[in-house]
Amino acid sequence: MFEEPEWAEAAPVAAGFGPVISRPPPAAASQNKGSKRRQLLATLRALEAASLSQHPPSLCISDSEEEEEERKKKSPKKASFANASAEVGKKGKKKCQKQGPPCSDSEEEVERKKKCHKQALVGSDSAEDPKAWKGSTTNDPPKQSPGSTSPKPSHTLSRKQWRNRQKNKRRCKNKFQPPQVPDQAPAEAPTEKTEVPPVPRTDSHEARAGALRARMAQRLDGARFRYLNEQLYSGPSSAAQRLFQEDPEAFLLYHRGFQSQVKKWPLQPVDRIARDLRQRPASLVVADFGCGDCRLASSIRNPVHCFDLASLDPRVTVCDMAQVPLEDESVDVAVFCLSLMGTNIRDFLEEANRVLKPGGLLKVAEVSSRFEDVRTFLRAVTKLGFKIVSKDLTNSHFFLFDFQKTGPPLVGPKAQLSGLKLQPCLYKRR
Repeated sequence: MFEEPEWAEAAPVAAGFGPVISRPPPAAASQNKGSKRRQLLATLRALEAASLSQHPPSLCISDSEEEEEERKKKSPKKASFANASAEVGKKGKKKCQKQGPPCSDSEEEVERKKKCHKQALVGSDSAEDPKAWKGSTTNDPPKQSPGSTSPKPSHTLSRKQWRNRQKNKRRCKNKFQPPQVPDQAPAEAPTEKTEVPPVPRTDSHEARAGALRARMAQRLDGARFRYLNEQLYSGPSSAAQRLFQEDPEAFLLYHRGFQSQVKKWPLQPVDRIARDLRQRPASLVVADFGCGDCRLASSIRNPVHCFDLASLDPRVTVCDMAQVPLEDESVDVAVFCLSLMGTNIRDFLEEANRVLKPGGLLKVAEVSSRFEDVRTFLRAVTKLGFKIVSKDLTNSHFFLFDFQKTGPPLVGPKAQLSGLKLQPCLYKRR
């Protein structure tokens, strides 16, 4: 049934469990030989299957792998990451063996071997993956791949940057934090030492608010003082009198602002006038037009009639300085110390001429910046019945004049005296 030479050649291959290599049929073989060869291959496969059932196949397992299995049995606790990958590879190979006989020359067997080899490679890759290997007994962290990014080290500051940061911290310390009220201060933990009673703290918020209110009130008072001062210089004395009568506190506010300005002056003219009057007889009667707080009356021994638009002292007679309640030729000295205010200066000087005795003394002190031309002013005053006795123009802030009454005014009430018009003394906003 079988040809002897072909069987003899195929038998040793089957006994050694090696791959069966089919020889190409000779050129002179007939069709019967092809059918015989197929039958021969079928019998060889049957013999191989029988031999595999008796002896386990060892085609896909190498000697090194058997040694590793024996080493693993001796020390199972010292399993490493590489051993685990080898086990996974073995599992893939065994799985390949279970799928069918490994040795064949047909195309199906070749494809099956390729699949088995791919599964083994995939198993080894999964074993090397740190995420897949979770049951390893080693505590070593998985090594990072060369392409993976490691966390950057913390940025260290230079010495200059550190100093600038500390400076900004000190500058902005508690800038946006609301101040703590003493009642809401956090309670300290009790200690064994004797507790020191807390020092009462002032509320910084209220202090700042109070300082802000005081500063705003001071600015408001300064603004109102400048407004009142402008009204006094830009209108007649009768309008100023009505203003203070309607608002009694306005005069007090004006006087307070005036005193704050006086403190900045190098010289107070009222003190200069008081010094001159102390050198004269104390029996001379003095009329102070625009007395203010009666400082002149408090500085000399002479009898003084005090007149002003409002009263800050019981000795003050409230009236319009163009019409004072005095008899004609009843006083010896008439004083205008920074009080030639308003647009009716001529009325003031004519009223002083009326109440002065013949030969009486008129003393005038005014801010130097108000005079455009001193000579024209002096000529205008002489036409109202006075003559110049002395003048002091040495001071940088004030001019002082002394006039003596020579008689009634030389011009009528309708005569124009342009030299009596002085510039208003307006305070700038500081």
